[in-house]
Amino acid sequence: MIMKLEICANSYQSAKNAQDAGAHRIELCSELAVGGITPNYGLLKQVSENLSIETFVLIRPRSGNFTYSNTEFEIMKSNIKLCKDLGFSGVVSGVLNADNTIDIKRTKILVELAKPLQFTFHRAFDWTPNPEEALHELIDLGVQRILTSGQSVSAEKGIEILKSVKIKAENKIVILPGGGVSVENAILFRDEGFTEIHASLTKLEKLNESPIISMNSKKHFTETHLAVSNSEKIKELLCNLKNE
Repeated sequence: MIMKLEICANSYQSAKNAQDAGAHRIELCSELAVGGITPNYGLLKQVSENLSIETFVLIRPRSGNFTYSNTEFEIMKSNIKLCKDLGFSGVVSGVLNADNTIDIKRTKILVELAKPLQFTFHRAFDWTPNPEEALHELIDLGVQRILTSGQSVSAEKGIEILKSVKIKAENKIVILPGGGVSVENAILFRDEGFTEIHASLTKLEKLNESPIISMNSKKHFTETHLAVSNSEKIKELLCNLKNE
């Protein structure tokens, strides 16, 4: 049996490179530096119209945790509908409760909405406190696969949990190892009986010299806080302008 390779593609060029190189599927997203978020409409349209590779789209409205507001959840639902309209094969998503257990009610809504597209529960699985319980909940929800690093910093280091979860899955759901999968260690997952793997296999292409002013903000690269507009500060600034 040929092991399927899914490439995490963060741009049209990455998606095209994956197709040209013979990858079996892509997970299309943006912003790999924060774990990926939903790509914009222009990128979705370009891929759907110009590439033939099987494509699953990441449905994640922002970086940070996987516990979403009502508005964020509506955005996720709208993006799933868009992916169906554009003819993609699947989506990659999921919702957690504040204690990082599976939000069964909301995840079920997304799974049902996505049909007939395939549904992959993403690496939010790696945050769940009880992976075996989460596994059986996702099987009951009708999820097709789980993308996971075995609750470790990399799939290679999480191999024992990956193997355990795969055995408990009893072929009812695909366990998709992802996180640090490389040319060098891919054979490990094949030899352990996994049928699919997920990798980014990126290279850094230099665009220009270091800019005079960086557009990156280190304070926003955190998974414990969410950066939002401060209403009080906005009102205060506007008030100061009026008083001048």
